[in-house]
Amino acid sequence: MTDLSGKTALVTGSVQGIGLAIARALAGAGARIAVHGIAGDAQIDEACEMLHEAGAPQAEFFSGDLRNPERVGEMMAAVAAWGGADILVNNAGIQHTAPLSEMPRETWDRILAVNLSAAFQTMQAALPGMAERGYGRVVNIASVHGLVASKDKAPYVAAKHGLVGLSKVAALEYAAAGTKAQGGVTVNCICPGWTETAIIAPQVEARAAQFGGDRDKGIADLLGEKQPSRRTSDPSEIGALALWLCDPVAHNVTGTAIPVDGGWTAQ
Repeated sequence: MTDLSGKTALVTGSVQGIGLAIARALAGAGARIAVHGIAGDAQIDEACEMLHEAGAPQAEFFSGDLRNPERVGEMMAAVAAWGGADILVNNAGIQHTAPLSEMPRETWDRILAVNLSAAFQTMQAALPGMAERGYGRVVNIASVHGLVASKDKAPYVAAKHGLVGLSKVAALEYAAAGTKAQGGVTVNCICPGWTETAIIAPQVEARAAQFGGDRDKGIADLLGEKQPSRRTSDPSEIGALALWLCDPVAHNVTGTAIPVDGGWTAQ
């Protein structure tokens, strides 16, 4: 069992979906959680209570508009004052689909800011402290679209490819920090394919309707276009992988981009 007692984890976009699942996995190992995301007070309170129940000794919300570098800086300063992040999970992301010729410039700027530039800024703030302590983990939630492309997703694919490249550079720069006994400092990407979140629910239900409401058949048909397993991943599975990457035993796993995609990127 991974023991993260005494560690602090900042997970962006952790009030729902994959981010919340990762936060729960880390909380279950004893980490205290810096919660972040776009949500009302009730949802924030619910997420923090859920993390307490999962095992986090503390779970506090830190606001920060990832489109705005000043707000990101303020968030990281607040987390530093709280003790600093031993674990940083850059999960928050946004998406918009349109052909390249029709993609608004402001949409490009917004997606790059949230999905890539904010991760650069959080890593820049957190990694030196990790190196000083001899233990640190950065887990960047990229996507299969950090490894392959799809039409109508130019800014998203560009940002996720950039996140994979950024992570490799940081992994090399901090590879020698710490010791095996301390756990070292690692930087990795997880690249999910189709994952059961609220974002895909409308697509799943629409496809299931074509099969008389049979959800499993609808999912298999939908995923057959890209994901050979024809099965979705559950957010908890992404959380389990993130937790393993945070274990000291993973001290030599760094600079990787791990697909969780049912064979999508193996084709």
